[in-house]
Amino acid sequence: MPPRPGLTDTTLRQQVEISIGGRVLRLHLSNQYGHSPMVIRAARIALPAGPGAIVRATDQVLTFHGRRHLTLPPGATAVSDPLHFRLRPLAQVTISLAFGAVPHHLTGHPGSRQTSFIQPGDVAAAATFPDPKKTAHWYVITGLDISTRRPAAAVAIFGDSLTDGHGTTTDGNNRWTDDLARRLLAHRGTRNVAVLNEGIGGNCILKACLGPAGVRRFRRDVLDQAGVRWVILWEGVNDIGTSHAPVAKALIAADRRLIALAHAHHLRIYAATITPFGKSFYDSPAHRADWRQLNHWIRHGGAFDGVVDFSALARDPAHPDRLLPADDLGDHLHFQPSGYARLAVAVPLRWFENP
Repeated sequence: MPPRPGLTDTTLRQQVEISIGGRVLRLHLSNQYGHSPMVIRAARIALPAGPGAIVRATDQVLTFHGRRHLTLPPGATAVSDPLHFRLRPLAQVTISLAFGAVPHHLTGHPGSRQTSFIQPGDVAAAATFPDPKKTAHWYVITGLDISTRRPAAAVAIFGDSLTDGHGTTTDGNNRWTDDLARRLLAHRGTRNVAVLNEGIGGNCILKACLGPAGVRRFRRDVLDQAGVRWVILWEGVNDIGTSHAPVAKALIAADRRLIALAHAHHLRIYAATITPFGKSFYDSPAHRADWRQLNHWIRHGGAFDGVVDFSALARDPAHPDRLLPADDLGDHLHFQPSGYARLAVAVPLRWFENP
């Protein structure tokens, strides 16, 4: 949750990085997990001029059905009116929201790896905040759609903390999904492919660990996203690590359900093998057996449209059930930024050519 005194009667300034550029945008906001109405007095968007600051000449007002203010009932979401706002590929953009009353329970993203700034009062149009409180989380914003002049499409990366970016640099935008976005932009046949990071730290596929279970959120976070044509599924280690009984068969069945949903919506779905976790807090003989069984099915089951073998790339040859020491963040489960970068390089770009 935000630092005290919270977001009521404050302005929250958040920064995000897009993948492909465009000329029109619309912002998604959510009060999905709130238990009371959320009042947004103003919403503005601008290019950043440093931490917590904006380029005033680029500042524009976002409207919702023509209005500058918005009240989101409990459980509701909203999308802004389309706004002409030219953005280059990999541009940073700053979103300022001035709040009235907000719920005690906020819809947020704990693992943003991006600094947000909170200032008392309605100062959404201010070039800088005089004395902001800082927090490395996102709140209320859930997506930024970019409209392009050329044909374009998106790949949704569906995962847990390894996709969310645990171990990457705050404000560094060096998650493996960010590295993949840069690779796609640099390749002629994929420069119009956007990357949607749908990673939730601590998420599970079969049950509600942190965030809704993967089988429940797949429609919201993949099928309902604009422009999605492909999915990369890299999730399951939290199900294995938190289970007290074998779960590989149940995970395989759940993956088959997600494959069927993707194919029913004319999406191609790829998978990444689960990376080693030996010596981590998830390590046990039973969990390693589940890991090997699930990865064998991912590699050889023929159910996915393609597989990238992250496990083979990341394992220590001397100890195949462990991460390479050079990639290991130190908890034997997550990666350092250099390790995530190596994973991004392994994803075949031919999967996404000529959208």
